[in-house]
Amino acid sequence: MVFNSYTFLLLLLPLTLLGFHLVSKHSLRGGFAWLVIASLVYYGWWTPDREAGWQPDYLILILASCVGNYLFGRYLARHKGSRTGKGMLTLGVVANLALLGYYKYSGLFARTFALFTGEDMSIPDVILPLGISFFTFQQVAYLVDAFRGETEEYHFTDYLLFVTFFPQLIAGPIVHHKEMLPQFQSRTIGERKWLNYSAGLTILAIGLFKKVVIADNLAPIATRLFTLAASGERDLTMAEAWTAAITYGLQIYFDFSGYSDMAIGAARLFGIRLPVNFHSPYKTTSITDFWRCWHITLSRFLRDYLYIPLGGNRKGKSRRYTNLLITMGLGGLWHGAGWTFLLWGLLHGLYLCIHHGWFALRKKLAWPAIPKPLAVGLTFIAVLIAWVPFRAGSFEQGPNGSTTAALEATKSILSSMAGLNGWDGWPDRSAVVVKASHAFRAVMCVLLVWLLPSTQQFMRRYQPALGLNHLPDGRLGPRRWWQWRPRPAWAAFVIVLLLAVLHQFDKVSEFIYFQF
Repeated sequence: MVFNSYTFLLLLLPLTLLGFHLVSKHSLRGGFAWLVIASLVYYGWWTPDREAGWQPDYLILILASCVGNYLFGRYLARHKGSRTGKGMLTLGVVANLALLGYYKYSGLFARTFALFTGEDMSIPDVILPLGISFFTFQQVAYLVDAFRGETEEYHFTDYLLFVTFFPQLIAGPIVHHKEMLPQFQSRTIGERKWLNYSAGLTILAIGLFKKVVIADNLAPIATRLFTLAASGERDLTMAEAWTAAITYGLQIYFDFSGYSDMAIGAARLFGIRLPVNFHSPYKTTSITDFWRCWHITLSRFLRDYLYIPLGGNRKGKSRRYTNLLITMGLGGLWHGAGWTFLLWGLLHGLYLCIHHGWFALRKKLAWPAIPKPLAVGLTFIAVLIAWVPFRAGSFEQGPNGSTTAALEATKSILSSMAGLNGWDGWPDRSAVVVKASHAFRAVMCVLLVWLLPSTQQFMRRYQPALGLNHLPDGRLGPRRWWQWRPRPAWAAFVIVLLLAVLHQFDKVSEFIYFQF
């Protein structure tokens, strides 16, 4: 079940909201139990083969994972810092990663084996369970913190809700127990209901608009151009290649931004605040700031539970750059079981190394900073280049995926972007796969990204998410005329957004991050 479906918007979300507030009037613990049930229904709704009927396997999988990790966590909390606890922590982390590895990476291993040996490896068809990357990372972080003595003895219902809460279950944000479990234990969660309703609905509508009206209309343009590059029929022209990169960069921007808004908005309807996960990353002036604003909770996890344990920047420059490459490479593989995803991660690792090296050189020589417009443009172009192998990674996925096709598409598009296949503009009418007018309108969406405020800035006065104060330009600041208030004018604005969504609401499309 996806957020941009009638089933979710008109059935599950209203019934869950109604049930939660009816039950929580008598028992807040009962209200949370209702949310757990609704979240499991949301998760269990999905099945890989509708014709074969409902299959409970994946629902059993997530429940077993939650029970096992909860018991591991209780044990670790009682044996924090001990040798026995360290052994149990290792066992728990290995068990989680083994489960993720089996479901997510067995296909990659088989394809790689065939690529290097020419022989097919017979493995059973493995379907990736929804959200396994997200709930695995959340629970690994919980186990590590339990061993460090940073957790409490939580009620099992609270823990189950922490993992399965439906707004963030499938594609994040990757929530931390310190952010969520205290909210579940708070007695003020049901207060200011009408403000929560109005703010939550506004954020939900903004997210829907980004996904349905913008991202889903950009998707066909990027898909046609990348598919042409992967087919090998002809090289893209330079204009087509840049259009492909820009259009996909905008598609994933509005798709993931839309999902993040919808997750925050849906949670806010229940009086729960999720951590901010997306904050105008294409406005940033460096690749370091980009990762502070794109998939913020994943960046935090990689920093706290991988980069810093590897040594971070504490063991010299060479070790720091090595740690950056390892962390981002593994972050790339987390996004997808394919070598082009690894390439994407390593590219960002290289970008981070270059940025830190440049910053050290500029500081040593007392050079001024690059002007902001130029810095934004350079960061944006670097990110677009890296999106090419990321998008080509879709050709590696599935039982018929091909690493060769993904790498060929990557090579072809990057070559055309660099002018190695010529400097041509739009092709002849007989060779056109995307109309020039459509491409121009898509590219103009860059102005929306650079000129308009983010959802967090728009809703800033009403604390839309956790962690805003730690972001660039995230502090409260003076009140602006364009910032949202619970007033009739803004209610009309939400209605206009919903009407635009309804006009485009003729298909159900998954969010890009659902496959991760």
